[in-house]
Amino acid sequence: MRWLFLLFLVLNLFYYVWHQQQAPLRPKEVESLALYKGGQRDIRLLSESGAAQPRRNRSAAEAEIPTCLFLGGFERPEQARELEQRIVSLDVRASVQPVDATAGTDYWVYLTPLASREASLRQLKELQARKIDSYIITQGDLVNGISLGIFPRTDSAESVMQRMRDAGYEPFMRELSRAHRDYWVRIAPESRRLVDDMLLERLAADFSGLKHQLMSCEGVASPR
Repeated sequence: MRWLFLLFLVLNLFYYVWHQQQAPLRPKEVESLALYKGGQRDIRLLSESGAAQPRRNRSAAEAEIPTCLFLGGFERPEQARELEQRIVSLDVRASVQPVDATAGTDYWVYLTPLASREASLRQLKELQARKIDSYIITQGDLVNGISLGIFPRTDSAESVMQRMRDAGYEPFMRELSRAHRDYWVRIAPESRRLVDDMLLERLAADFSGLKHQLMSCEGVASPR
């Protein structure tokens, strides 16, 4: 009887060990492994996600800046209005727009203001008595100073400054941008497709010196 009991106990232990070896992975463990691998797929470096976003934003902003076709470059507004009427008659939306551009630089030689207007006037009389071209400045940040001339070239301005130093004065020089205004006919963006190369050739034949440029619709020029 005792042997039968021991035999039954051994068989039970053997069955238990065999059953544990054959059992599959539990669903909870498999699910955790899948979540771990899924999390790895979603991991991205901050440099990868953060750097790409500004580039996309800049590209979108640049793409949103509209450009318009401008025709003209006329010195007188009457010429631009005549071109505008011609283009509008072809069902093209257009308008005249003045464009200011820097045409060069001038060089202003001057003496700074003295303590009072009376002192500056006395200095002016002294200069004129010495046959030095000069006049009193009546406005701006140099009011009551003395202007010695505006020159288109630096060597001319520096020559005057040297003569003034030799005469015992302390001159200064300031650069002045020389602006030039042209008149252009702005083609609306929705009408730009109507102004093709053939039309541009006809307009160039009728309007001497006609130029065309691509500019920002706000008026910033870029040569074409």
